Amino acid sequence: MNLTINISKRFCFKTQKTFLYFMLLISVFVFSQKEKQADKKIEIQTKSKNHVRKGNDFYNQGNYANADKEYKKAMTLNPAYDKANYNFGNTQYLQNKMKEAKAQYELVSKTTKDNFIKADAQHNLGNIAMKEKKYAEAVNAYKESLRYNSKDDETRYNLALAQKLLKEQQKKDDKKDKDKDKDKKDDKKDKDKDKKDDKKDKNKDKKDDKKDKDKKDDQKNKDKDKDKDKDKDKDKDKDKDKDKDKDKGKDEKEQQKPKPQQSKLSPEQVKQLLEAMNKEEKKTQEKMNAKKARGKKIKQEKDW
Repeated sequence: MNLTINISKRFCFKTQKTFLYFMLLISVFVFSQKEKQADKKIEIQTKSKNHVRKGNDFYNQGNYANADKEYKKAMTLNPAYDKANYNFGNTQYLQNKMKEAKAQYELVSKTTKDNFIKADAQHNLGNIAMKEKKYAEAVNAYKESLRYNSKDDETRYNLALAQKLLKEQQKKDDKKDKDKDKDKKDDKKDKDKDKKDDKKDKNKDKKDDKKDKDKKDDQKNKDKDKDKDKDKDKDKDKDKDKDKDKDKGKDEKEQQKPKPQQSKLSPEQVKQLLEAMNKEEKKTQEKMNAKKARGKKIKQEKDW
């Protein structure tokens, strides 16, 4: 019974030593890893700073393209490096790439723990808003900048200017709104007037249509009367034509009667005829003279 207990104790001691040794190895390994990570972090930070320094040199020379490259290298090594992000935003701003600059300044404002960098980023966001004539945004950005650096006189001046421009903009907007309201009212009046005019025109058109219809009906009636008169005239003309035909028939009949032809006598024949007539007249005269003693009789007209 005692032997069993002694063996168990020995086994426990050996196990504890093994465990302690194992834990010591782990601790050394973890420590070495942390040291390596720390060294690597320091190496990354050093390289990032070197790229930022190079970028600043290019920036001061006005060579913003090469400055961009160096800042990007620094950000690739250390994305949270606030100075690299902020300086990259400045190169974008100076190259008039406002969209990219704004994104960088907003990133820095959210991630940096340095109040002065945050104040500068907000100040520059205010400048971008001023360029875009977004004066309300500019006022908010300058106020935010002064929260982190209340002694910046340049930010104070920009804030006052942005507030002044905002008031002027609001006055213009109010005037525009009033003008719009007035235009809407005028448009409504014009529309109402147009509707009234349309109704009048429609009523007038209806009246005109009715008048035209009445005129057409009157004209139709007149045309009918005319047609009737024409028919009557035609009947009269027919009767006249019949009378004319009758008269014409009579005339034609009369015309068909043979006319006495004039004799064509020579001068000698005329002379002989006259002499014969004179002789005949003498004979008649002699007879008349012979009968005078018997009483007067009614003189008979000559018939030649």
